[in-house]
Amino acid sequence: MKIAEDRGIRAASHIILGLFSIACVLPFVLLIIASFTDELVIGTNGYSFFPEKFSLTAYMYLWAKGAEIGRAYFISVFITVVGTLSSLAISAMLSYPLSRRDLPHRKILNFYVVFTMLFNGGLVPTYLVYTQYFHIKNTIWALLIPTLLLNGFTVMLMRTFFSTNIPSALLESAKIDGAGEIKTFMMIVIPMSLPILATIGLLSALMYWNDWFNGLIYLTDQKLYSLQNVLNRIMIDIQFLQTTNTGNQSGLSTTNLPAETVRMAMAAVGVVPILCAYPFFQKYFVKGIALGAVKG
Repeated sequence: MKIAEDRGIRAASHIILGLFSIACVLPFVLLIIASFTDELVIGTNGYSFFPEKFSLTAYMYLWAKGAEIGRAYFISVFITVVGTLSSLAISAMLSYPLSRRDLPHRKILNFYVVFTMLFNGGLVPTYLVYTQYFHIKNTIWALLIPTLLLNGFTVMLMRTFFSTNIPSALLESAKIDGAGEIKTFMMIVIPMSLPILATIGLLSALMYWNDWFNGLIYLTDQKLYSLQNVLNRIMIDIQFLQTTNTGNQSGLSTTNLPAETVRMAMAAVGVVPILCAYPFFQKYFVKGIALGAVKG
């Protein structure tokens, strides 16, 4: 009887999880289908999984701007890779000392990190600091430095992981064997922390890849735009052309500009790299969140 109940519970769990999975996948399917749908059909009938007419107009419009989008892709990939690695290094080197109970002034340093989670200086002071003192305006650093340290939450998450999952006896053994703090950190702590590193790395990569705000306020040179900034500008250009009725460089009349389908195509272009990268992080992601969230 108990075996039959367990099977029933397992079957019901699979059905519920399957339905949730379908609910998560369907929006992406609709996004892809909408990007291949004719603009007039969407305007008339709305979005549909089975559109009356398919069209490549949206992707042809983006293809006409291929050089610009290609350059933006390279910048986004470069910023995401360099920024993620740098952010991981800074977060780990800050979190590990905070996880050590023998660190002098540990409580004060922890307070400084937690304080940043509650308060910030605001946009204007931040802008003045980065432009007047760091001089990042219209440089590639404008896309890298403001997001370099993701936020205090990731530091606390990583600190908790270090304090609860790295045995202090192991660190003491390394010290007895003559290993210094740097060697202990590199040879023992880092290899044992792959789940949390992959978790924070994925969060950081998503932040860098999806970031458009830094480019909006710190960049006026369009050659430095990331993919998100370029796609956002293309959308603004289409809306402007539709409003002013002046035509565009692709030879399309403003009444036929694929505003809705281009929006869907841009979303598809922007999300595909993350969808391809996520499976490589998935096996660590849930484990890292679960272990790092346990209060020590």
